[in-house]
Amino acid sequence: MNMANQLKKKILVTGGAGFIGSHLCERLLGMGHEVLCVDNFFTGTKENVAALLANPYFEVLRHDVTFPLYVEVDEIYNLACPASPIHYQFDPVQTTKVCVHGAINMLGLARRTKAKILQASTSEVYGDPEEHPQREAYWGRVNPIGIRSCYDEGKRCAETLFFDYYRQHNLRIKVARIFNTYGPRMRPDDGRVVSNFIVQALKGEPITIYGDGSQTRAFCYVDDLVDGLIKLMDSSDELTGPVNLGNPAEFTIKQLGEKVLATTRSSSAFEARPLPGDDPKQRRPDITLAKTTLGWEPTVSLEQGLEPTVAYFRKLLNQ
Repeated sequence: MNMANQLKKKILVTGGAGFIGSHLCERLLGMGHEVLCVDNFFTGTKENVAALLANPYFEVLRHDVTFPLYVEVDEIYNLACPASPIHYQFDPVQTTKVCVHGAINMLGLARRTKAKILQASTSEVYGDPEEHPQREAYWGRVNPIGIRSCYDEGKRCAETLFFDYYRQHNLRIKVARIFNTYGPRMRPDDGRVVSNFIVQALKGEPITIYGDGSQTRAFCYVDDLVDGLIKLMDSSDELTGPVNLGNPAEFTIKQLGEKVLATTRSSSAFEARPLPGDDPKQRRPDITLAKTTLGWEPTVSLEQGLEPTVAYFRKLLNQ
């Protein structure tokens, strides 16, 4: 067997036709791996992976991870779950099922195949945080009965399951806590702030800001995030995580709006609306752990990342 075949892995990406998942599939194929993309296409789209279908080492399987899956793989990236409030609140019971049953099914698959498995967790596990910036050791402040709880608590329970499988079955696990990520292939209707602002600016509509726009977020470009996910997966088995992956550069929502207006050269005005329930006032990752253990930190600034993102939406909307 030559060296290339020894290094080629069979990798399963659940949610592989989604925004982040499709970029991850593309990168893994580029590294010479065989990739099985699993998606039920609730928020993922075939367009996101259409360019990959010609690759003989890429396969797409329509499947809902709340049902067991029987395949042979070396690694599993578990990204399946609607990640924007509009989509995960559309069917909150199903969102909890995807988080919990999906984790159980993928962990069971990993146990059977002895695969290494990575959970795409979220900064939402910190809730509306009292600690700023958020470190992995912070347990969070989450409302267990609110309108965002299906996602927040679903992802927290998935982390619990991962660590119980690690302790009980010696499974090789990785948990990444993903902070706000943006880039090409975001859905224009996902209700997230970057896509909202860009679409509104390109259409010449008012830029809707919830509250006074002073709440803060940290925005990571998708290429940087994919780097972090792969570095975490490839790290030693001793590093289970959770590991924060995000860009620590913090901006107010108003500042983001101003940068989007500058990038799109739009004349849209700001329009204030009431703040939605349980919306966190501030969110910024402490990425010390990722820096020291993975040698990872983002390299793409918000201004640099907005250019290709705006270009993507401009083409999508024919603006």
